[in-house]
Amino acid sequence: MSHPTARLPTALAAPAGTWRKRVDVLILGSGAAGLAAGLAARPERSVLLVTKDVLSAGSTAWAQGGLAAVLDPGDSIEEHVRDTLEAGAGLCDEAVVRDLCAAAPAAIHQLIALGARFDPAADGAGPALTREGGHSRNRIVHSQGDKSGAEVQRTLDQAAVLAGVQVMDHAFALDLIVGRDAAGDPQVTGARIALTDETGRVVSTGVVHARAVVMATGGFGQVFASTSNPPAVTGDGVAMCLRAGLPVADVEFVQFHPTVLWLSAEARGQQPLISEAVRGEGAVLRTVDGERIMPGVHPLEDMAPRDVVAAAISAAMARSTGPGRDHVMLDATHMGARFAERFPGITEACLAAGIDPAKDWIPVAPAAHYACGGVVADLHGRTATTGLFCVGETACTGLHGANRLASNSLTESVVGGIRVGIALADELPGRPSDAGAPPEGDGAMCTPDDVATVRAAMSRHVGVMRTPDGLAEATRVLDGVADAATAEVEPSRAAWEATNVLTVARAIVLSALTREESRGCHRRTDVDGPRDEWHHHIRLVMDPSGALAAPAVADSVAP
Repeated sequence: MSHPTARLPTALAAPAGTWRKRVDVLILGSGAAGLAAGLAARPERSVLLVTKDVLSAGSTAWAQGGLAAVLDPGDSIEEHVRDTLEAGAGLCDEAVVRDLCAAAPAAIHQLIALGARFDPAADGAGPALTREGGHSRNRIVHSQGDKSGAEVQRTLDQAAVLAGVQVMDHAFALDLIVGRDAAGDPQVTGARIALTDETGRVVSTGVVHARAVVMATGGFGQVFASTSNPPAVTGDGVAMCLRAGLPVADVEFVQFHPTVLWLSAEARGQQPLISEAVRGEGAVLRTVDGERIMPGVHPLEDMAPRDVVAAAISAAMARSTGPGRDHVMLDATHMGARFAERFPGITEACLAAGIDPAKDWIPVAPAAHYACGGVVADLHGRTATTGLFCVGETACTGLHGANRLASNSLTESVVGGIRVGIALADELPGRPSDAGAPPEGDGAMCTPDDVATVRAAMSRHVGVMRTPDGLAEATRVLDGVADAATAEVEPSRAAWEATNVLTVARAIVLSALTREESRGCHRRTDVDGPRDEWHHHIRLVMDPSGALAAPAVADSVAP
């Protein structure tokens, strides 16, 4: 089905460039994937890592659960594969899944060798392992209870800087520069970068030329009004790649974490996450009246895959006519004082909201958490365009399918980052025959105020449960914002992020309208369950005019 779209901005406007820099490898993004890639590419290559904030501002540092890997002798790679495929609702690439699961244990040991301090098992033999939704075994490695991502970020930050990775902070990657290779095909040759002050105002712009550009900018949780993602996660990499003509896939599959701390009906922006590991320790979901939610919904009950739990919570909220319309309750009171020991960060967030998890049920609701789709790439970061590599949450490799298995994401970021870094240390792409030039659009961008309109429409109409009328209304709102884009907007980080948020939001809605079934974390109220004819992936590209082309279908997401 074709769904016409308004034209989106084709380049981000900014003042003329005043400087140039040249490196072997340019990395955009400072989470686990980008840091692992930079570290692995050193010392053979010169590496510049660009982050629009500071090193620790992305999603990695906020990851509570941990990293999934088979480290228990009683566990098996085959079981990890099976759990991942089950969670992915039929759309995982099994070869990619097997590759990741087999590589995961070595990635954990590499982090430990770099100095990562994971919580030890009771007998001291290796790291402690816990369980999260969809996993049939305890295979989640964690640190300081619920601060696993922060430990991974710390470890890779220090290792990358010590290895000689250059860091350019408060630097916004505007657009990719696309030239031509020796055969005349497109080749990414660098990126246009804007340096900003801490308020997001432009200080200067320039161009970084590189033999390889690694896109590792993370996901797009901030496309929604309520999310577990930090403010920096605005889909910049996906939007940049769309403007450069690269395909994206599976962007309709946005995973909503079932249990984000519910603060109020008016709460917006980043919300505190209540890790799935809390349910792994025996917590159960209840309605506000105390009725258990998950029995009879799935054999794993409260430990079911995230898409199942989020949908069950949304259904329970829809049935309520009172306070339960906005949230449900997570009961972890059986842990008592042990809760604070196991989950110190979550305890701090709850206490700040006036909730004592040792005695009180925790109000929770689903919120945007993880992008299962993104720029089409393989598990080695390779994309369809020479010179561009994509890793971590920005990439769509076929690993997650229609719904990510908990804690596979940090593992994927480390594995993919290390692989692309090693490959680039071994060999860089050939020199381009034409280096290209920064893209020129009409200068039209969104205003910073537009982002609130986009986010509200996305959370209202493109959340856990989607309706045809809601998706149509989201289309109308987003196209109105796109039509109002103007060259009179002052360039700034806020304006660039608003434009990127709109671009990604429009791609999500177009894909959600196209997929007329309910599968994984894409649920439509007009279609009950998956349909055989939709057992494939939806790809989108943007044409040079800024229009999203009619979606194409593909049997795999291989580049």
